[in-house]
Amino acid sequence: MILCEWKDFSTDTETYTLENFEEIVGDEFEAMMIEDGKTIPSYIWTTNFVCLLKQNTRMYNDISITKILRNPVCE
Repeated sequence: MILCEWKDFSTDTETYTLENFEEIVGDEFEAMMIEDGKTIPSYIWTTNFVCLLKQNTRMYNDISITKILRNPVCE
């Protein structure tokens, strides 16, 4: 399901709000995709990036965020 409004989510180590996510990524939120049965988004779109969120589980449930340019410039 794609949401056009922010929905807070948490890992074992951090709660992600709109404000702290935008600070981490350095860009403005536009939309997020949360798969059925999941509490953490798989993708978050910002003005300039698509952010891939991957869950990491070792001792704690955490995530890593990979930013990919939405409109890369090819020369």
